[in-house]
Amino acid sequence: MVDGKPPHPPRRAARLNHEILVAYRTMDGFITDWAVNISKGGLFVNTRAPLPVGSQVRLIVSLPNAAFPFDLQGKVSWVNEFDNASNLVPGMGIEFVDIDEDKKARIADFVETLRKDLPEA
Repeated sequence: MVDGKPPHPPRRAARLNHEILVAYRTMDGFITDWAVNISKGGLFVNTRAPLPVGSQVRLIVSLPNAAFPFDLQGKVSWVNEFDNASNLVPGMGIEFVDIDEDKKARIADFVETLRKDLPEA
């Protein structure tokens, strides 16, 4: 545990730090925020008002190499509150659910293509 909270779930897929515009539905309508990293299994949305863990969300994700935005379903897996003692980026980790193999492969290809284009750390 970190600061009385369980650690984030282990990552199951390579993740890429890259800003991507994402919209998601809340009770008040659609909100647009930035996803600051993405993998074929999910993404992290930078927001000061994260939804509660377990919330089901409908996501509209715009990838630069896609002709149309992806319409995806997700579940909030973990949250960093805005005012946290660890100074973590506020937001929510969203795991994709019921994603078809074509979309999963296209997201993985996007992540891999960008990873190749990035300079070595």
